[in-house]
Amino acid sequence: MLKIGILLGDDIGLEVVPEAVKAMKTAAEKTGLAIGWQPLPIGRNAHETHGDTVPAGTLEALGKMDGWVLGPIGHSAYPRNDPTWKSPGLRKRFDLFASVKPVKSYPNIRSVQKDVDIVFLREVTEGLQSSGVVVAGNGEFRPNDDISIGMRVVTRRGANRVAREAFEIARTRSRKKVTAVHKAPTYKLCCGMFAEECRKVATDFPDVELEEVLVDSFALKLAMNPQRFDVVVTTNLFGDILTDEGAALVGGLGLAPGLCVGERQAMAQATHGSAPDIAGKGIANPYAMIISGKMLLEWLGRKHNEPKAVEAARLIDRAMDKVIAEAATLTPDLGGKASTAQMGDAIVAMM
Repeated sequence: MLKIGILLGDDIGLEVVPEAVKAMKTAAEKTGLAIGWQPLPIGRNAHETHGDTVPAGTLEALGKMDGWVLGPIGHSAYPRNDPTWKSPGLRKRFDLFASVKPVKSYPNIRSVQKDVDIVFLREVTEGLQSSGVVVAGNGEFRPNDDISIGMRVVTRRGANRVAREAFEIARTRSRKKVTAVHKAPTYKLCCGMFAEECRKVATDFPDVELEEVLVDSFALKLAMNPQRFDVVVTTNLFGDILTDEGAALVGGLGLAPGLCVGERQAMAQATHGSAPDIAGKGIANPYAMIISGKMLLEWLGRKHNEPKAVEAARLIDRAMDKVIAEAATLTPDLGGKASTAQMGDAIVAMM
């Protein structure tokens, strides 16, 4: 039996996470997939009941999970200088090394580009984002008022495992192509090491094509001709920027699901924030959270060699495609008039 945690998060998380879990439970029931679900406290509600936004009991329980669904956290509004109010930091704690973000367009949803279907993989434990790559201290420092210095970290292990995840995903897709994005001619050591590891991994996947594109050229090609790309793998900072560009091409962050994966666990987490301005109104778009849950099932199916989980993910995917195509129960941001729950119910009914 798979073990999956449920963490509602803050604001619209309390509305969209239940819809994701509802879809996942329905798909699991349809396919006979056994899942043990465990609700766990996190965020503002956790602080009210446990005195901390990330209770120790939650962290202990997550260590025993195969994966979890995490709603958006409104940490930007948390009180400062109080250690009981903090961002979860689950990626670093559980060594979730790759952020997997699909970008997909739909014919009847307004977007800059059509016929887009890309999966981005961004390494998230290394790179230039200083707060997330060091155990103690900071990767940035200022020796005097006129000089600021930042540290970039790339390891063979980090590059190899995110590349391997990209090739494994590409192998499940029809085009079977990986694009490695870097700037090795300029950053010969850091980007060079990343490129070297991508090439090494490619030798283990002879059925998957590897191409390499420099990051500035890729940014241009992504805007002008995103249809040429299938699976894209890159380093932390480059991926942070490019995935937002990709989401912008297909309709924005409301259509940007995400999955953070480790070597034995994964976390479904939509890209968008907690949107306190619309919380409680029942109009939040559940798409990103539901598809993030779908991605978690898909990943667990691949990692545990469990075809029922893979089929459950396909059920959700097909149901979402049909609901969007029919356009009868879409939330206002997608051009409809349905509530969050009504869109979630339509997806469940379609299964």
